Amino acid sequence: MALAAGKSLANYSFFLGASNDNISEIENADPKTVCGVKVFFGASTGNMLVDNRETLELIFKKSPIPVAAHCEDESLIRANSEAMRIKYGEDVPVAMHPIIRNSEACFRSSELAVSIARKYNTRLHITHLSTAAELSLLDNTFPLTQKRITAEVCTHYLWFCDEDYTRLGTRLKVNPAIKSAADKAALLKGLIENKVDIISTDHAPHLADEKANTYFKAPSGTPLVQHSLMAMMQMVKQGKLKLATLVEKMCHAPAICYNIEKRGFIRTGYFADLVLVDTEASYSVSKENILYKCGWSVFEDTIFDTRIERTYVNGHLTYNNGVVDDSVKGMRITFDR
Repeated sequence: MALAAGKSLANYSFFLGASNDNISEIENADPKTVCGVKVFFGASTGNMLVDNRETLELIFKKSPIPVAAHCEDESLIRANSEAMRIKYGEDVPVAMHPIIRNSEACFRSSELAVSIARKYNTRLHITHLSTAAELSLLDNTFPLTQKRITAEVCTHYLWFCDEDYTRLGTRLKVNPAIKSAADKAALLKGLIENKVDIISTDHAPHLADEKANTYFKAPSGTPLVQHSLMAMMQMVKQGKLKLATLVEKMCHAPAICYNIEKRGFIRTGYFADLVLVDTEASYSVSKENILYKCGWSVFEDTIFDTRIERTYVNGHLTYNNGVVDDSVKGMRITFDR
């Protein structure tokens, strides 16, 4: 928090990472200042895998804050990885990523998370859905404000599919894996039908030389914050999504899901976190206009039919036509719980 206060131009909060031995920290988390506890059912970058069933039950039972779950079945992933190593050695093609981290691994893990959440009436949020199968675990029969189990999809699962691995290689290696065109279409449908509640980014800015490694050595994740809104606006332009739905899923719903205080809506008394979009201008993504410190993007050479003009954070003009003002920092987000 101290680092963010001195460096972050955006408003911020952090998840408390769950491990197999920090249940006391989770129990004592402040619901007003901590957005949630992040639980990795499947190992991602780092070593925060929670693989003890008793620990999982305790987290879901005792957490005073929402549980955000990364859902992949680690035992199945390890078995699939070993099978690929036997076949390819260390030179596994990145196109095998959605086969190693397949739909079954996601569904099996999400189903477990949902079952434990229902057992303890836990406030569960499933992060970065990637499969059509997982939609069967979600409900759209009552409003978001009444849901105890919610879910999100990242922009890259709505934009890319497994056909793009040939072009982008390990740059498109993310966890869970980007899967088939059918999964992509189903996730968009689930979003529109309110089974999926939020469009998120899962920003992970690994360096280009790290991503250029062989399959097992390349870290998973992609930078996304700068281009996420333009990508979703492009889908609006293409008629795949209504503008009102985009605003709901990227602005209103995150605030509702996490009970964020005085943000997510344009209302009297709320913080002025605003973005001005030129819907008639085009924007071509290139290394010259990438703002990520890692210096690369999966959207390089993409031309969007909208352009971000200005960004206001707490009423302060932070971004103005390519110029960033770093003189005023963002604020720590608080929660109405």
